[in-house]
Amino acid sequence: MNVQIEASWKQHLADEFEKPYFVRLTDFVRNEYGSTTCYPPGKLIFNAFNLCPFDRVKVVIIGQDPYHGPDQAHGLCFSVNDGVPFPPSLQNIFKEIQSDLGVPVPVTGNLTRWAEQGVLLLNATLTVRAHQAGSHQRQGWEEFTDAAIKALAEKREQLVFILWGSYAQKKGAFIDRNRHLVLASAHPSPLSAFHGFFGNKHFSRANAYLEQHGKTPVNW
Repeated sequence: MNVQIEASWKQHLADEFEKPYFVRLTDFVRNEYGSTTCYPPGKLIFNAFNLCPFDRVKVVIIGQDPYHGPDQAHGLCFSVNDGVPFPPSLQNIFKEIQSDLGVPVPVTGNLTRWAEQGVLLLNATLTVRAHQAGSHQRQGWEEFTDAAIKALAEKREQLVFILWGSYAQKKGAFIDRNRHLVLASAHPSPLSAFHGFFGNKHFSRANAYLEQHGKTPVNW
């Protein structure tokens, strides 16, 4: 499982790797990947971190679980590989961007281009068993990703945290609203998108905040 995490994140999360929960988590993940099909591929488990070093993060979007179908997940929340049909939540994200910013829906659902601009696309749980949603929850990933969010919230200034749905909002509840911009709304899934996701203008609001604080806006 050639799993490596980018150097600046390794430094900021060094304490986590030594904790008993992470040792147990590592054993669990290694056993799962060795005995059944899991996503994303092992080398992409930390893709969100590897594409977006700690000091380059400008925006954090929190998801819950990787996609559990073949060829979808590649370590970035809501994102799918090139050529894969857009899952419903991603379709709605693109609809909101189109409505908010007037930009056309892209041809690919691969959000690597966002990550390379400083958008940390972080799922709470970084792995999943094929066709079994939530199968790797409560094994330690949530504690690890909480630590990553906490490190950003405490050691960085003027970031944008985007929290869609109650799960993400609970995960980001501790973030200091005086120090960072926190944008919260309903989740983009078809079950809730019409109850506060559409029309939230999170993409233009994030860019306005970044520009206000001397940062380059994201080309969504």
